[in-house]
Amino acid sequence: MGCNEAKEKQELLRIVKSKEGIIEVDLTGKKNGRGAYICKTEECLDRVIKSKRLQKALEHEISQEIYENLRGVIIGK
Repeated sequence: MGCNEAKEKQELLRIVKSKEGIIEVDLTGKKNGRGAYICKTEECLDRVIKSKRLQKALEHEISQEIYENLRGVIIGK
């Protein structure tokens, strides 16, 4: 979503919104719900935050806490 490059699914990070409206990182790639994929780089995450693409893709407001959780997963915290 950030760089618009075609990559293998394993190289991407999946974010999923459940039917209950809970947004979380899906490390297994198998959780039910509406999903969106981003590269596992901070640059792509920054682009997604700036353009609000994740918010549009999941059709839900994304809190700063969720973005910080994503950043933690990407940098390995």
